[in-house]
Amino acid sequence: MGENILTIRDLSVHFIKGKSVIQAVNHLSLKLEVGETLGLVGETGAGKTTTAWSIMNLVPNPPGKIVGGEILFEGKDILKKSKTELRKIRGREISMIFQDPMTSLNPVLTVGDQIAEVIRLHKKCAQSQAAVQAQSMLKMVGISEERYSDYPYQFSGGMKQRVVIAIALACNPKLLIADEPTTALDVTIQAQVLEMMADLKAKLNTSMLLITHDLGVVAQVCDKVAIMYAGEVVEYGDLEDIFEHGKHPYTKGLFGSIPDLDHDTKRLQPIAGLMPDPTNLPKGCSFSPRCPCCSKECLSVHPQMVELTPGHQVKCLLFCENAVPEDCGEEGM
Repeated sequence: MGENILTIRDLSVHFIKGKSVIQAVNHLSLKLEVGETLGLVGETGAGKTTTAWSIMNLVPNPPGKIVGGEILFEGKDILKKSKTELRKIRGREISMIFQDPMTSLNPVLTVGDQIAEVIRLHKKCAQSQAAVQAQSMLKMVGISEERYSDYPYQFSGGMKQRVVIAIALACNPKLLIADEPTTALDVTIQAQVLEMMADLKAKLNTSMLLITHDLGVVAQVCDKVAIMYAGEVVEYGDLEDIFEHGKHPYTKGLFGSIPDLDHDTKRLQPIAGLMPDPTNLPKGCSFSPRCPCCSKECLSVHPQMVELTPGHQVKCLLFCENAVPEDCGEEGM
């Protein structure tokens, strides 16, 4: 096992809206090793982006509040650092690629100046030196240095995303958080961007947390996978554990709802129901209202994470009790 660059323990994040409390992240625990890529997968509303904001300590307060847990970056709790210390970390030690490249760039500044600004602030160098390094970053992401003085509106969606990646990697961060980095891109450009990110990650030895709902992207880029549901991780393991030996009913539901070229299927099997209301989560297992394997115990007992094999963990009473309920056979799982 390698050294962990990021360790999240028992993280809980709530958003207060009037008299309602939105439980966005609930007792989440994760770890990410140096040089590793971890895919955080789940439906919209699972709490993936809130987790990313928490790592950067950017949860807007109010209405959001980190109510428990710790986030250790290189062994030190980010949540205990001052604003001055956080400004030094963000962009230099930890960088984030946000969901929409169309709104991530400042429309009135040239793309070159936006890259150079990050370099100048964190490396404390002259504007001329920052400009040279910014041109080098543009070249690294496949954009001509001659486009340094162009504005964001002069770039396509895929090119804007390359600029955003250049900004994120400008100071060679140790940890890169990529939040749905290819959502707004067509399939061809998406493949190019993912390949480029993988190459740059290997070149710079950057650890990466990739947030996505696309299992195809996970298979292409990630080393480990964490399946997230209703603000908590319900299954964790390497690619083979999740893709070949996934155990949680939700994980199986995700794979059952996407096409499989190896099997002739007339109709996909979507997961029944909707994500639970985060202001009123089920008392027992959060997935119980949608689960084909649900037993009476699932409605009242919240499962704990169980390690099935080294590195492969699942949060489900089927494995806590080491028994399959009568109304759920292996096919139902």
